[in-house]
Amino acid sequence: MNDRYGTDVLSGDWRAPARGRAQSVEAELGMVVEDVETGWCGAICRVEKAGGMHVVHLEDRRGRRKGFPLGPGFLLEGRPVVLTPPKQAERAALAAARKEASRTASGSRAVEHAPARVASGSRIFVEGRHDAELVEKIWGDDLRVEGVVVELLEGVDDLTAVIRDFAPSADRRMGVLVDHLVAGTKEDRIVQAARALPQSRHVKILGHPYVDVWQSVRPARLGLEAWPVIDRGRSWKHGVLAELGWPHTTQADVARGWKQILGSVRSYSDLEPTLLASVEELIDFVTVPQGVRHP
Repeated sequence: MNDRYGTDVLSGDWRAPARGRAQSVEAELGMVVEDVETGWCGAICRVEKAGGMHVVHLEDRRGRRKGFPLGPGFLLEGRPVVLTPPKQAERAALAAARKEASRTASGSRAVEHAPARVASGSRIFVEGRHDAELVEKIWGDDLRVEGVVVELLEGVDDLTAVIRDFAPSADRRMGVLVDHLVAGTKEDRIVQAARALPQSRHVKILGHPYVDVWQSVRPARLGLEAWPVIDRGRSWKHGVLAELGWPHTTQADVARGWKQILGSVRSYSDLEPTLLASVEELIDFVTVPQGVRHP
C-alpha cells in the first residue's frame, strides 16, 4: 500500500541548512572562498591578527583586496565553512625543530636508536681532561656510533713512548690532538720526533694553535671580543679567570671556570674552525673501514 502521507518530514537532521553544516577549515593562502553576506569572492592572500581578532584578506580576480573577520560565514566550493587561523607557521617551526634535533652537536645526521658499538681498536688521544670533555660534548654521539674511545695523554712530553706502547697498525689506528701546536714550540719538536717513528704511518697527529683548548671556544660565547692575553710565565688558565673577574685562586676555581665555559658551548658552531678541522680529520682517520689501507 502507498503511504498517503509520504515519509516522516521530521526524520533525519531536519534542522540542517540546505547546503549542509559548516566545516572548520584552515585559512590557507591561495584558497578561494566567498563571503556569504557580501558575495565577495577571492583567494586568501593574508591572515593577520588586528585589534584582538583574526582578519582574512581576500583578493578577487581584478586584484582588489578586502578584509573580513575570520570565522563562519564563508563558502568553499559552494559549501559553508568556518575559517580558522592557519597553522603552516607552527608546522614549519615544528619541522625545523625536528630537523635540528635530528643532528648531533657536531652537525652530523643523528642515527636514531643506534646502540653504541663495541669499542674498536683505534683510539683518539687528547692532552687533558678538558680536551676530552669538549670532544665528548660535540662529537660524543658520533664516536659512540663508530665505537671510538677517547683517551688522555696527560701532556705530550712522553708521546713517543705512548705511541710505542699503543703499537698502532693498519686496523688499530691512533689519532692525537695536541694543544699549542705551533712551529718552533716544544710541542712541535715532540710531534716531529713522534712522526719519525716507524709506526707513524698508522698515526695522525694534528693540533690547534691555542695555548689551551679553552681558546678554541669562540670568545663571543662568553661575551668577549677576544680571549685575554696572558703574560708568559703566568698560569694561563688562572690568568684568564682573573681577567674575566671570576674566582681564580685554586684548582677548584679552574674547574668551575671550565664548567661555565663548556656550558656555553651548544654545538660545533661555537668552536673555532681550526679545532673543528683537526678533530674531524682525526675521526675520519681512525674510522677508515677495516680492510682499507690508509696511505
